[in-house]
Amino acid sequence: MPVTSQCRICDGVVQEFFDFGQQPLSDAFAEPAKAGDNEFFFRLATGICTSCSMVQLMEEVPREEMFHEDYPYLSSGSSFMREHFGKLAERFRTTELTGPDPFIVELGCNDGIMLKALAEAGIRHLGVEPSGGVADMAAAKGITVRKDFFEEAVAADIRAKQGPADVIYAANTLCHIPYMGSILRGVVNLLAPKGVFVFEDPYFADIVRRNSFDQVYDEHFFFFTAQSVREMAKLHGLELVDVERIPVHGGEVRYTLALAGARTPSAAVAELIAAEQEQKLTDFATLESFGANVRQIRDDLVNLLRELKDKGHRVVGYGATAKSATVLNLCGIGPDLIEFISDTSSTKQGRVTPGSHIPVKPPTEFAARYPDYAVLFAWNHAEEIMAKEQDFRDAGGRWIQYVPNVHVS
Repeated sequence: MPVTSQCRICDGVVQEFFDFGQQPLSDAFAEPAKAGDNEFFFRLATGICTSCSMVQLMEEVPREEMFHEDYPYLSSGSSFMREHFGKLAERFRTTELTGPDPFIVELGCNDGIMLKALAEAGIRHLGVEPSGGVADMAAAKGITVRKDFFEEAVAADIRAKQGPADVIYAANTLCHIPYMGSILRGVVNLLAPKGVFVFEDPYFADIVRRNSFDQVYDEHFFFFTAQSVREMAKLHGLELVDVERIPVHGGEVRYTLALAGARTPSAAVAELIAAEQEQKLTDFATLESFGANVRQIRDDLVNLLRELKDKGHRVVGYGATAKSATVLNLCGIGPDLIEFISDTSSTKQGRVTPGSHIPVKPPTEFAARYPDYAVLFAWNHAEEIMAKEQDFRDAGGRWIQYVPNVHVS
């Protein structure tokens, strides 16, 4: 009997297509002495709605468990992402924020990387960020921040105090939020008549095409396509008016929504939906094939690591990413196969990875005695990382990657 749940978008039937097993919170990097103490685990499984085609998790993790005072991810940690957000801020400034006293609201502003340039330009803005630590970092940069989860009541309060928003923006945030109805009702309330709601998130078609299964973890509840976003928008008086493929985080789409009838949809919307239909992205056979590929990658990666260990090679990891939790726990990989993981984030260094309890160390440890092999968990930044770590290659080091399949370079 197939496992089903109720769609969080349209109340339709969601049919499960892959179970990643018991997984920890992806950003719960614990102190070594406390590793395993009351560690939170949940069943990570994905399904697709048979009505609106939205891909989503079968079970929800309480938001307070994931986004809290000690949330460790910083958007500004990558030079590539700093450039990405800088260009977008300039685009907003010269296109959507040109009227008298324009106003932009960012959902999940993190440490303020995108809003900083707009704040410096004197544009009225507000970042809504529930994770207190990163919200304080944004405020220290001169950004106006509200420590809160964005939802319908919060949106109404913002509009009452500051007026309608010309732009509402979210990057790698909307897919985190299961209570989408409240979010979109809040967007409709807060948005100016000709305003836009712009969000960018991992693109499910790219996840399937690249076998990038590690994009599935606790913080990613929804996995968007142009087709499912269009259906979601319709239910709330919004319209998908533009889509743009962007080369970040392994493949994302920037979606632009407006109030229904306020703007003419671009040709790109119909073109991307047609491409998704040609790919048969929502066919269950396609999803089952994706699951078979995941199992093959799991087996190949574990076999390779065991073979290298048996031959006496040193293997470490590179990038203690949130998505590495899915790989490590699905594969049952621990410190017996990967000595440690190198990461630039000071909030993770000296701690251990969720569930798998592999030590996280600073890059100086990586460079002090280069390993024979390094598993690249931050594969979405491969070009930037490999250019930076040329000395590792020169010393004979080799990279292990598992997207789209397990290979050594």
